[in-house]
Amino acid sequence: MIQKTNSRNIREYLKPRVLVMLALGFSSGLPFLLTGNTFGYWLREQGTSLSDIGFISWVGIAYSMKFFWAPFVDRLVPPLLGRMGHRRAWMLLSQAVVAAGLFVMASLGTAHGLVVLGAFALVVAFASATQDIVIDAWRIETADSGEELGLLTSAYQFGYRVALLATDALILVVAAHVGWTTSYIACAVAMLVGVAATLAAREPSKADAVLTEQARERPLATTRGLADAIAGPFLVFFRSYGWIAVVMLVAISLYRLPDFIMGPMANPFYHDIGLSKDYVGEVRGTIGLIAAFLGIAAGGAIVLRFGYLRALVAGGILQAFAIASFAALARQNPPAGVFAAVMSADNFSTSFAGVALVSYMSSLTTLGYTATQYALLSSTYAWVGKIAKGFSGVIVEHLAARHGLMTAYAVFFIGAGAIGIPAILLFLVLSARRRAAHVAVS
Repeated sequence: MIQKTNSRNIREYLKPRVLVMLALGFSSGLPFLLTGNTFGYWLREQGTSLSDIGFISWVGIAYSMKFFWAPFVDRLVPPLLGRMGHRRAWMLLSQAVVAAGLFVMASLGTAHGLVVLGAFALVVAFASATQDIVIDAWRIETADSGEELGLLTSAYQFGYRVALLATDALILVVAAHVGWTTSYIACAVAMLVGVAATLAAREPSKADAVLTEQARERPLATTRGLADAIAGPFLVFFRSYGWIAVVMLVAISLYRLPDFIMGPMANPFYHDIGLSKDYVGEVRGTIGLIAAFLGIAAGGAIVLRFGYLRALVAGGILQAFAIASFAALARQNPPAGVFAAVMSADNFSTSFAGVALVSYMSSLTTLGYTATQYALLSSTYAWVGKIAKGFSGVIVEHLAARHGLMTAYAVFFIGAGAIGIPAILLFLVLSARRRAAHVAVS
């Protein structure tokens, strides 16, 4: 019986749409750090100040603004690509722009100034955010059941984490030997994984029917159609959940704040404490990778066993402690065992919290408005963090002027972990409210 169950589970993960989702998750995660934390490592090696690194990380705000253009992605089809289907056409277009943008970033480097390089990083972030809109919509719309949505979400997270590993660890090893230019070009070529997945994917038929009906009844060119495309997803969301929707959005917006705040400083921190790119890459690619996959598995299991809200609380607590533990590394050449333990805790907690949050947000969307509603939720979770993280370098440099660089880093990471407490409390409130509602119904 156990062997049959295990065999069935393996077959589930080998379904074509799950494998496509795995590759699309990789394509979604690949550009993220190349305009964020890894980008900061490159800039720090070129002598860029921590303040400038923090400010240039604001290109990632594009991910937090995607709900502004998501309604048009929901209703319009890119010219010349319409025969591919609504979702697949947008996937292919955004992947092509990401690949081209990464190639230009690699070709320009820092020789032409931060403004020019930052402008192309913004183009990559904008196209990457558009890709995320469509892939998230495809993931939700193509699932036949809640169970399959969980399976696709796990596959997405798995692929996403592999991409983060490649752009957070493997790229450091490659850059140490062949330089950043070649490394970024390799990442541009790796976007072909997403292109292949897009060509292999099938357009979600049930969502396509709803979108076609909406386009016929409320054309975007009309006032009614434009109003429905822009305001409809938000009105439906707040109508479905009432005033508690505000609490949900606030909790979501604060949940990943610790990770966002510490993000721009992580790689400069490794540089400043004397760790080589090779060493950081090796730890991330071995122990860190195992911890990340264990976190994905644990997060999915806790969501299925105890529900979204309890999993979110557990993930928030793990995340806060893991980020605060970076303070233990704030010394020159920290012990290898300590670094490995901190890295493992960070990868496990980040993966766990990511699965819990993505699963929760996916469960809140409505067919017909999937792209826009999920863009609203994912933008909400990133909006506060994307803005706040721009000041991370200023905070560290201000503390360093008074207490020294290592003490500044230690205080910064402890504070970043503590910022996660309000979100934990809000999800505890939502969990208690849900339990009370179940008791009242029964």
